[in-house]
Amino acid sequence: MKLFRQLVNWIDVRIGVGELVEKELTGYLLPRNINAWYSLGSILLTAFAIQVVTGILLLVYYVPDADKAFASVTAIMNNVPFGWLVRLLHAVGSNMMVLALLLHMLSVLWMGSYKRPRELNWLSGFILFNLVTGACLTGYLLPWSQLSFWATTVATNSVGAIPVVGGHLVEFLRGGKLVGAPTLGRFFALHVAVIPLIIGALVGAHLFLLQRIGVSSPPFGLDDTTNRWQGDVFRYESHPGGIPFVPNYLLQDLTSIFVYLACFLAVVFFDPYLFFPKEAFSPANPYLTPAHIKPEWYFLPNYQTLKIFPSELLGLAVQGVAMTLLALLPFLDRGGERHPLKRPLFRIGYVGGILLWLGLMVWGHYS
Repeated sequence: MKLFRQLVNWIDVRIGVGELVEKELTGYLLPRNINAWYSLGSILLTAFAIQVVTGILLLVYYVPDADKAFASVTAIMNNVPFGWLVRLLHAVGSNMMVLALLLHMLSVLWMGSYKRPRELNWLSGFILFNLVTGACLTGYLLPWSQLSFWATTVATNSVGAIPVVGGHLVEFLRGGKLVGAPTLGRFFALHVAVIPLIIGALVGAHLFLLQRIGVSSPPFGLDDTTNRWQGDVFRYESHPGGIPFVPNYLLQDLTSIFVYLACFLAVVFFDPYLFFPKEAFSPANPYLTPAHIKPEWYFLPNYQTLKIFPSELLGLAVQGVAMTLLALLPFLDRGGERHPLKRPLFRIGYVGGILLWLGLMVWGHYS
């Protein structure tokens, strides 16, 4: 014990660990009215860590070859000790991570935390959301099952509706005219290297912005719910008299993480095939098109939108406009009020947007 204290003291003298802990943990104050929704960021970090660890473990046995991919996944599920658990954690975890990310974005919108000077926070989070869905899309092909093969075929086909460059983009994504071995190689590289590295870098940038600007106060239980930031001079949003991150809010973070893990593991152990249609258990066959191939639940609204409009180009254009407006929301919504109950136009758009998205998802599932 004495040796350990001496080692800690030696390190502290050289890099100031004690001062760092005091400043960033016990001395880091949060708003007194902070709520559990702020824990979603920590939940997402935990979910991302689970995806990275389980993904690395799967890489030990997975073979990224069109002739061997499905057999290697089958071997992981049936022959590798606890391979079934690792694969289910990874597959179910991707869906749970998207769900947590959607809730995080909705909570940020509801509390007006995207408003200036946090435009860059919102943009980085919005890009992260698209990168996570991109990681899910590229990972979908890797098992090389009927479901993954034909879902990728449908997804890449939709890009062909873009004028002039559409055909070239489809061929670039697939590595050829049709989905095949080159497509698997490209999606594998994107899924295990390119996208995770970009996500990691953006997560770091997102946390830096949060730390640099400060945590926004929830607009609930306050007399003044207008945006505190005024003018064109940088100002850190401090919270004098607030609660320290450690140990006060750390306990809330841990509680939320364990609730998430409980829900996550409940799906893994009690209904692991909730996200696996029967086509996911047969090898890819380019000569046999399944009757009904549909994307994951979070892509169903996009899928149904393409079906509603008479041309795929129009459907893509509508989705592009909607995503652009959502990305630029902090620059379009310049009002000072943050409380959702004092913003009737925002409230109508918020609730209407959620109902429209859910409606398209249900419609896409049953159509």
